[in-house]
Amino acid sequence: MAYAATAQAQEFRLLMIEQVGCYVCAAFNRDVAPAYEASAEGQVAPLVHVDLRGPLPEGVTLASRPFVTPTFVLIGPDGHELERLTGFPGEDFFWPYVNEMFDHARAALAG
Repeated sequence: MAYAATAQAQEFRLLMIEQVGCYVCAAFNRDVAPAYEASAEGQVAPLVHVDLRGPLPEGVTLASRPFVTPTFVLIGPDGHELERLTGFPGEDFFWPYVNEMFDHARAALAG
């Protein structure tokens, strides 16, 4: 599913919470991140890498602190968490779930 990249949409971000030594994170970064960054979804919500034990990007508010890596958090224009995927069960699951995250976020923001 393609999403138009508007000025407002550029305010979305997909945080990838990761940590050094996470082999699943390394596999995602190697196998999926380049395709995500080039995808329509990646243009709407750029991937932002965040260390599990580090600070969150300025202005970001999460519903709860992640404790599993990787954790993917869709952040809305206001800096608040909209959707979350904990873990990475594989590329075949990732893409449909990311599309679902965007669908839920769009519906929530539409009111």
